[in-house]
Order: sequence, then C-alpha cells, then structure tokens
Amino acid sequence: MPAGADDDLILQIRDLTKSFGPIRALRGLGFELRRGEIHGLAGENGAGKSTLMNIIDGILRPDSGEIRLDGVPVDITSPAMAQKLGIGLVHQEIALCPDVSVAENIFMGVTSTSRAMLMDYRAIERRAGEILHRLGDIDPAAMVRTLSISQQQLVEIAKALTLDCRVLILDEPTAALTEREAQVLFDIMRRLASQGISIIYISHRMVEIFDNCDRVTVLRDGQYIATMNVADVSPRDVVSAMVGRVIDELYPPKQAAEEKSGEIILDVRGLSEKRRFRDVSFHLRKGEILGLAGLIGAGRSEIVKGICCLEGEVSGEVRLNGRTLRLGHYADSIREGMVYLSEDRKGDGLFLDLSIAANVSALAVEQVATGAGIIDDRSETAQAEKLGSRLGLRCGHVGQPVSALSGGNQQKVAIAKMLSVDPRVIFLDEPTRGVDVGAKAEIHRILRELARGGVGIVIISSELPELIGVCDRVLVVREGRISGEVAGDEMTEDRIMYLASIGEDRKMAS
Repeated sequence: MPAGADDDLILQIRDLTKSFGPIRALRGLGFELRRGEIHGLAGENGAGKSTLMNIIDGILRPDSGEIRLDGVPVDITSPAMAQKLGIGLVHQEIALCPDVSVAENIFMGVTSTSRAMLMDYRAIERRAGEILHRLGDIDPAAMVRTLSISQQQLVEIAKALTLDCRVLILDEPTAALTEREAQVLFDIMRRLASQGISIIYISHRMVEIFDNCDRVTVLRDGQYIATMNVADVSPRDVVSAMVGRVIDELYPPKQAAEEKSGEIILDVRGLSEKRRFRDVSFHLRKGEILGLAGLIGAGRSEIVKGICCLEGEVSGEVRLNGRTLRLGHYADSIREGMVYLSEDRKGDGLFLDLSIAANVSALAVEQVATGAGIIDDRSETAQAEKLGSRLGLRCGHVGQPVSALSGGNQQKVAIAKMLSVDPRVIFLDEPTRGVDVGAKAEIHRILRELARGGVGIVIISSELPELIGVCDRVLVVREGRISGEVAGDEMTEDRIMYLASIGEDRKMAS
C-alpha cells in the first residue's frame, strides 16, 4: 500500500476486490489520494483502472474491501450518491444526449431535478457559456450532434466542472483534444488542485503524467504495483512497472536513407470542398509514413474523408500509382485500394456486438461468400485468423465479440478490416486513441511494417509526440489549407504548433 499521513488523505481504498464471473478484475487493490494533488493512474488496458473508477463513482459495487472519504467509511451505491459526496467522473467514452443543446447537456442534472414549470434556456446558455469560455470556442446553444468528437469531449469536461467536486476523476480526457486544448485543460487542473480539489488523472500518455501529476500509481492485472513521486522516476520506470517488462522502443526506426524512394504512391492536386478546405495538394512516397497535424477544425479529417468520398462535394485530382481516379462513393475508393479508419473506433470503425471474424470481413464480404451470396464461415474464420496472426491480435477465438477485447486489440481488428481488401493506401485517424502504451508500440510497429511492405500510410493525430515519433514527414493543416511541411530536425512540437496556429505560406517541397 502507498504510504501517507491519514489527515492528508481525502480518499483511501483498501483491499478492494471485484470479479465478473470467472474474471478477477481487482485483486485486493489499494489506493490513496491526497488533498489538492493531481495523482496519475497508469496501467495497460485490462489493468483494472476503469473498474476501480467505476466503483469509486458508484457505477459498480465491489465484492469486498473498503472505501474511506475523509477517513470515514462510505458505501457508494450510485453515481448520484458519488456526486453528493463530492466525487465527479469524466468518462473516456462520451455519454451526451445528441439531440439537445450543449447547455442542456452541461446542466442536465440540475434541470432534471428543477421544480420550475418552464426552463430558462437563456440563463443556462449564459452559465454554460461562462464555463465553455475557459475550454474552447463552443456555442452553448448548438446541438451536440453537430459537434466534433473533440468538442464533445470538452462538453463532458465542462459538465464535471459544474459539480461541487472534492474528488475529480478524469479518464483519458485529452484523447480527443489537440495540444492547445489539452494545455488549457492542464491549466484548469492545476488551478483546481491549488483550490484543494483532488484529481485522479488516468492517461496512457506518459508526457502528460510527468508534466502535470505529483504522484503516479501503477496497476497491473487488477493489482496495486507501486506509487511513485513523479519527480523521482522516469517514464521508463513507470512503463516497466505497467507491463512487467522493459519496452525498448515506443516508436520503430524511421526510413533509412537507403530506403527512401522517389516513387509516388498517392498524388493529390488542388483538392477543394467549398466549405471546409481548399487547394490542398500533397503526395505520399513509397515506404514512408506521412502525418497530418493541425488544430481542431483545421480540416485534417475532412480532407482525408474528401479523398475517399466519405463526405462533401470535392473537386480536384487524386492520382494513385500515376493513374487518375474517378470516385463517386466510398465503395469506389475501397475498390481502388484506399481505405479510411475513423477516429471514432467504437462509433464508426467497428461493430462491437459482432464477432471478430465478421468485423474483419465487413468491407468486402464477397471475398468470404459462396456463389449464392451466403457467408462461408470457414473462409471468414480463416481470413480473420490469418490477419489476426499477422497483427499479433490477442483473443480467445475469432468468433468472440469485439466488445470483449481491450482497446488495443479492438484497434488491431479495425486495422485487420482495412487489410482484408489488400489496400494500397490506408488513412488512419487517431490510430492509438485510448490505447495503452504496450499496444501503442505494437500498432506503431505494424504501421511501419506495412509501409515497408509497400502500403501507403497517412496518419492524422492530435498527439504531436506520436506524429514526430512515427512519421517521416508531417504536413500541417490550418484553416482548410496546408500551411507547411516538416521533416528531419525541423519536426518539432514548436514548429508544428507555429504552422498550425500562425501558418506560413510557402510552396510544398516536391
């Protein structure tokens, strides 16, 4: 157990256990949170982080163990009780009502218990605007369904800030945020901590834990491993504790000089869509991984979706291996060998209730169907097993539902689905969002192997260290246009942020 003076502790967890059938999610787990500290919680997917947080928030009940708040044992039976005790949880998975306004979502708890006959929309929009002003440029009157994933995440955070919290739990809060938005959140966290609010910060991003947390606790296989003062250890120490082994390289080696090729796989010229981007031109060379960076709303995802005919009425020219494509729908893009992996893995990328095999075959079911159009289970299973083995997929069998997998393995299934059509170019939008550090390293390795095998790889990521670590070149998008390109020693966070926020007009390197 971590040590600390009892009068300095606001939350104590002792010998907590929780099982789901034969699976033991927590095994005698302990945890302590001090007043006014930002305490990181680290561990691979399946380590028990979410189970622990759901118990603290009253979503789940433990099988045994004790929770103390201010030294007093408490039995938290529901999220409503957790809120009354001063505990607020911002989930990684967005849980907003899409068909009502941002302001109504932020104050949902207040309005649902109000005795007033009529709702004062102007008042709640004004109050919501005051909170949102600290987080980003979001209209409190806008319908949530019109917001991007990143904007919805900011609304979730705004909801938590309206609660009178003593303990605030943030579960991967920056997964959908740009670096600038994340820095705003970090400033708010520090201000809240200085006011005596205690924060549990769950993140797979070591740089965020080391930049913002006072201490970090590591869980592994449902057990408490260690609590460390951030100032006394390195990210490598934390990662080693998480995985029980040393991960030597988070990012695989980039293209060596002798591997670089002048052969262009993808050539985009003058791509425009009247509302979201204009005059976009770039190319992708054989064997390289190309990154797209930019602030939220800059148009990164929209450009890629436009290339693949997923959104908008797009003009311009797209050439694949020297041949101009004539695309009308996404199905045409798939047939030509260009596929897109959505940033919203669970919403758009996978069918969670279907089997692994069914997900892998989803883009081209005709490949595993009989002449009569009936799915051949043996062919579908064989395809999933072959691609799963290639990607290092960890599962019991390919007939199990995707919902039973960890985030990293779900992402591998999504990538396997792309590979099932033998693509020439894969566009990946936030490919490691919500994925633990071990799975991240595996996905990065997979992407580099695909690039070396001749597949064109384009990555959109809001995580600048990922773009810098994985990509051979990075294009920066600003206000619907490419404002610059960085490579080699010029590929730094400062340079990318300068191009994303201020911009620079210059001709793209050929």
